[in-house]
Amino acid sequence: MVNPPEPGRIIPRPHLKFHFDATFPRIWHHNGLGSTHLWNGLNLLFPQGERFFVRSVNHYLPALADAPELRAQVKTFFAQEGQHAREHQDYIELLESQGYVITGFMKAYQRIVWGFIDKYFPAPLRLAITAALEHYTAIMGENTLTLGVFKDGHPAMRQLIEWHAAEEIEHKAVAFDVLRKVAPGYGLRVTGMFAGIIALFGLWFAATVTLLRQEPGLGWGGIWRELRRAHQKDPVLVRVLWRGLKEYLRPSFHPLDNDNLHLARAHLDSLDVPRAEAA
Repeated sequence: MVNPPEPGRIIPRPHLKFHFDATFPRIWHHNGLGSTHLWNGLNLLFPQGERFFVRSVNHYLPALADAPELRAQVKTFFAQEGQHAREHQDYIELLESQGYVITGFMKAYQRIVWGFIDKYFPAPLRLAITAALEHYTAIMGENTLTLGVFKDGHPAMRQLIEWHAAEEIEHKAVAFDVLRKVAPGYGLRVTGMFAGIIALFGLWFAATVTLLRQEPGLGWGGIWRELRRAHQKDPVLVRVLWRGLKEYLRPSFHPLDNDNLHLARAHLDSLDVPRAEAA
């Protein structure tokens, strides 16, 4: 069995600030509208998603009194996820300033997250969903850093996403280790995985369509051809969805089985981003 993370596995860092101003283009990905709004759609999910993850893990903080090392990792996990939520919220506000109307989608999204999942799903299942989706964000993070997924995008967006990707890799085991301590059943872990997949990919699709429908003169045929070409270049369904399932469904799985922390550390050490001003 893989041991839990040793003390200091997540390295606390100063808060950073990523700046997007009025000069940032509406279409920032070189592939075009489809790729731009595919990733913009994922951006719409981040702030509330990160807050759901924190809340799901925080529910079990009292149960970690006898695990000080893991408890310390959880606290740093909270800090990282909180900063991710703030930075992506700033980008969402930029999208609104560019004229995109997302209020309806965001209200529906929050009703699903807070009015349904958080309200009616039992705490162990919410934690299992969090652990599974943290596994997926770590895989996406690895692909982002190793495959140059955002090399064709605007430098400001690339900087934001690659920073987020690196920190997702760094804290990928925290929610899983909490789940393993408080509710270690395999059936719960698998249920959380499938519930998380349905929620993530369903909401991601809805967010992307919400943005695409607001583009004047949009030709859906061209969009699908663009996304098909992008998928041929970067087959996300294979590299993320299928890989994530294969790894996570292995009974002996642990996030640290995939030794990619060096990727995250190297990237985070190389960042040239100003610190956020003190509140």
